[in-house]
Amino acid sequence: MPSAAAATKLDLYAANRSEYITPKKPVLIQTRPAVYLTINGAGEPGNAVFQAAIGALYAVAFTIKMTNKFAGRDYKVCGLEGLWWGSSTESFMDAPRESWQWKLLIRTPDFITREELTQTIEKLRQKGKPAEVSQVKLETLDEGRSIQVLHVGPYSEEPKTIAAMAEFATAHGLSNHGRHHEIYLSDPRRSKPEKLRTILRQPVR
Repeated sequence: MPSAAAATKLDLYAANRSEYITPKKPVLIQTRPAVYLTINGAGEPGNAVFQAAIGALYAVAFTIKMTNKFAGRDYKVCGLEGLWWGSSTESFMDAPRESWQWKLLIRTPDFITREELTQTIEKLRQKGKPAEVSQVKLETLDEGRSIQVLHVGPYSEEPKTIAAMAEFATAHGLSNHGRHHEIYLSDPRRSKPEKLRTILRQPVR
C-alpha cells in the first residue's frame, strides 16, 4: 500500500498532461504559464560547460525538492528541457554548433520562491558545490499556443522534424513566436541514438 505522502506527491507532468503529448505528426497545443529553474549558456551541447550547467541545475532542483518534502510539500522533480536559438535571425540549426545559445530548464511547482532559491544556492556553495549553481534562476515561461511533435532518433536528425513543423505552421497561417523548445524524454547516456525520444515545441502566433 502506498503511503499517504506518496499518494499526494505532486506530478507536474500528470497535472499538465495536455502540454506533454507526444504526437507523431505536428499538432497545435495550448500551454499555460509555467515556472522553471533555468540556467543559460552558449556553445556546443554536451561540452564541459553544458554538462556543468546540467549538474548545477539538478543540484538546485533536488535540494529544493528535499527541503519541501521535509516541509510536507512533496513533488516529483521534472526532467530536463531546453530552449535553443542562434545569434542571428537564421535557424540555430544552420549555424555552427559552437555558436548555439541555450537555456536549460527544469519545471518546478509555482509555490517555489526566489528567496528559497537564494537560500538553496547559499547552502550548496557552503557545501563546496561548483560556482555554476549561482547561475540558476527562477523564471516563468509563457509560450501559449505552440506546435508540438515527438522526434524519435538522434538529435542530429531533428532538422527533418523541425521542417515538418515549419510546413505545418505555413499551412495554418502561423509564424514562430518564441524559441525552439525541447523536452527530453530519454537519457542519452542510457538510450541508443535511434531510440531517443524528444518532444519538440515551437511557440507560434
